[in-house]
Amino acid sequence: MTALLAACSGGGSGGSGGDDPPPPPPPAPSDNVNIGSPTLVTADNAAIAPGDALTLVWSDEFDAVQLDPESWFFEEGDGSQYGIPGWGNNELQWYLPNSAQLESGNLVITARNEASNGKDYTSARINTRDRFAMRYGRIEARIRLPAGQGIWPAFWMLPQDNVYGGWAASGEIDIMEAVNLGVAGNNTIHGTIHYGGAWPANVYSGDGYLVATDAAAGFHVYAIEWDPTEIRWYVDDTLYAMQNAWSTTGAAFPAPFDQHFYILLNVAVGGNWPGAPDATTVFPVTMEIDYVRVYSGEP
Repeated sequence: MTALLAACSGGGSGGSGGDDPPPPPPPAPSDNVNIGSPTLVTADNAAIAPGDALTLVWSDEFDAVQLDPESWFFEEGDGSQYGIPGWGNNELQWYLPNSAQLESGNLVITARNEASNGKDYTSARINTRDRFAMRYGRIEARIRLPAGQGIWPAFWMLPQDNVYGGWAASGEIDIMEAVNLGVAGNNTIHGTIHYGGAWPANVYSGDGYLVATDAAAGFHVYAIEWDPTEIRWYVDDTLYAMQNAWSTTGAAFPAPFDQHFYILLNVAVGGNWPGAPDATTVFPVTMEIDYVRVYSGEP
């Protein structure tokens, strides 16, 4: 839109039309570089009860010029470096740190149809591992989601330490996932927990929610409230799911969801759940995040 307005302004200036200086080039993307010795901050939050006065304990409003490497780790690759090529889901993208940028007060994660390291697509996956991890309370993000066949955005959490064993014995909390938004009118998001034993003995439970207005056209707030024995999922403060029965082979209930978990944001392309993009998928696609906020309830 900025480029279009500049072009219209220049064309309507009258006179010679050649005296106006050319518009400045857009700013180059900032290089996202990981640091070697981040400081881990942990939050042991009070559970959230109805009517609680919430206390903000951590947030990123994405109002800076560049993402803070003290808060975010920039993943790169296809998961092979962790022994899970395709991130364990046969995903088709190669993650690049610079595919996550701050623009106009939002974090923008962009997935592109471009070749990189033998993959046909690029995107970004960032997390707060070794930087910030929380237990209990409320976490929320205001997000506009990308649409299209094969597009898989997610706002989720993994354990800071695998106390009870490898995935998913130590748990996973999916605050919001969506696949193939806009395809055949699809406007459903999903909230899920993964637990049980280490793969392939893992299990999961969750629910979907039909968002009231287009999740790809506008922003919505996706949240969980996490208590020691219950997790509740919300969209725009509408409660749509709760889970209060889970298990792990590593310890008694309420394990594994009694430990600190860190935050992840990513847009995957392809994979076992959404399937591959097709001729209808329009690239690039973006997920825009206005903020991520973590609250404690009343002690």
